[in-house]
Amino acid sequence: MIISVSCSTKKTGDTDWQDFIDDQISFAVDQYKAMDKVLPDTLTPRTFEDGKFVTAGTGWWCSGFYPGSLWYLYEYTGDKEIMDIAHKRTIALEKEQYNRGTHDLGFMLFNSFGNGLRLTGNDKYREILLTGAESLSSRYNKNVGCIKSWDSDAWQLNVIIDNMMNLELLFWASREADIPEYYDICVSHSDNTLLNHFRPDYSSWHLLDHDTITGEVIGRQTVQGFSDESAWSRGQAWGFYGFTATYRETKDEKYLEHSKKIAEFLLNHPNMPDDMIPYWDFNAPDIPDAKRDASSGAIIASALLELSTYVSDEESDRYIDAAKKILFTLANNYRAEKGENGNFILKHSVGHMNNDSEVDVPLTYADYYFIESLLRLRNLL
Repeated sequence: MIISVSCSTKKTGDTDWQDFIDDQISFAVDQYKAMDKVLPDTLTPRTFEDGKFVTAGTGWWCSGFYPGSLWYLYEYTGDKEIMDIAHKRTIALEKEQYNRGTHDLGFMLFNSFGNGLRLTGNDKYREILLTGAESLSSRYNKNVGCIKSWDSDAWQLNVIIDNMMNLELLFWASREADIPEYYDICVSHSDNTLLNHFRPDYSSWHLLDHDTITGEVIGRQTVQGFSDESAWSRGQAWGFYGFTATYRETKDEKYLEHSKKIAEFLLNHPNMPDDMIPYWDFNAPDIPDAKRDASSGAIIASALLELSTYVSDEESDRYIDAAKKILFTLANNYRAEKGENGNFILKHSVGHMNNDSEVDVPLTYADYYFIESLLRLRNLL
């Protein structure tokens, strides 16, 4: 399917952005209240595919995105019904605080319990987050200087670019409980990722394999992209967002400069479509007919909006304008109709093209970063 953006006659310059944000949030509230009514209490939404609402258990890496989105919607609206649903969907993940078999506890716990704690001060959320941080820290390998990503015999010790997104939980726990070791883990992981994961053009590989004794990089792959040397778009988005957040937590200028370099790679790439919603891989062989990935666009928009707060006025305006263009396109050409799309907000994301898994469907993390971007834009207006 080729996604056309010519059907909309609206322009970003004509947009009242406060009204725009209000409209998107109102729609999201309606969709997510409807989703709650059909979602079993012990499960989390995954996607809507072939006319069916697909769910997953709480141990799935994306389980924190739906409750996290609900907390954002509560933050914007003050709607108590949304708050109650957010709590119900968050507390369902409680047992995952002990899960030492995944690097994705940041996605799972910090998006859910973290946003909940920030908005309610619930001390139970705090304790769950601190236990979860301890579980995540157990995956750190001192010889490699990184947190292990997947438990798999296919590699000695693999580290994927996505893992930059899970450091926020450890940064928070380091401050909250005065555990400097967690901060040191985050810095070590970030430094090694910056040194080893990126090509000269500031694109990144997806996965690095490391010798567990020497720490040496022994392999570089792009498992979810078109080829090992291609730029898988969501991987670029994860790295961009992750290093921007690492700068926020450390104020180390090298991370800021790295984030700006990734931004330039993305914004100047000859295969970035005019509407700013990336193809699933910047080097997909069937461009311009390649599938788009709304999730990558939403993640990039959110990172651009945060990065805009750390740079010069000229750079900031450029980043905000690009983020607005992404959000405008998502709202006008990728948003579902009310009550459709499994009650997800956005359509046309790509999960794992090479496995023919979740291709051209809604994804829970696309919605999360779309909502987060709307709140970040509201705060900048």
